[in-house]
Amino acid sequence: MIACIAVCTTEAQTDSLPSTVYHIKQLAVQKDSSRNRIQIMDGATPYLTNLEVHITILEPGMSAHPPHTHAATEELIIVKEGLLKVTIAGKSKTIGPGGVAMAMAGDEHGAVNTGKEKAVYYLLKYTTGKPPDNESAAKAGGSVIVDWKDVAVNKTDRGARRQQYNRSTSLFEKFDMHATTLDKDRDSHLPHTHREEEIILVKKGTIKMHIGDVFYDAAPGDLVFLNAFVAHALINTTDGQCEYFAFQWR
Repeated sequence: MIACIAVCTTEAQTDSLPSTVYHIKQLAVQKDSSRNRIQIMDGATPYLTNLEVHITILEPGMSAHPPHTHAATEELIIVKEGLLKVTIAGKSKTIGPGGVAMAMAGDEHGAVNTGKEKAVYYLLKYTTGKPPDNESAAKAGGSVIVDWKDVAVNKTDRGARRQQYNRSTSLFEKFDMHATTLDKDRDSHLPHTHREEEIILVKKGTIKMHIGDVFYDAAPGDLVFLNAFVAHALINTTDGQCEYFAFQWR
């Protein structure tokens, strides 16, 4: 409880993005010539000078913009629907639903819908305000593109876990990206806190999210943002398994 009060005070002092659930169906769709876009969040956190998250919807053959670079910003793509050909630093791979791609700061990157249907993906773009450590990022493995079907499934006592990424990046000491499958009526863990900020993205099924002393329902496509040291937990409320991504950084 003390930790939660401390973080809530910090959020108020810094105008930080709040720990909450973003319900995608309640957000407006913005249209332009190359894509449709749903803006989810855009602001600062105690760890990040800016965190911007949106959904991009591309028609077949379209891209959101030409290949480009960011000197001090990383980007993370998570495919929701369709097929997306992602190119980072000259390496290309087509990924489908559940596929992820992370571009380190300074790496040229781009994406195009190579399927016959719409491609829908989440884009997380963030900066820390500090110079990127590209040398350490390269030693750790650098940018990555991985399809859902290529990630090993590790069984757990609650369901299963897929580990997409767990190492340093150009901006972070550690970035952990994994997907959890929870069996019916199972919880992820008891309410707990940690020093990492976190995003949870519901892929399949419904969950009840416990943040501080408030409970939220979340459905497929909904996104949860959690500030550091905020108590949280979730439970599967689906009549079957649920799946969600978890991204943590420090």
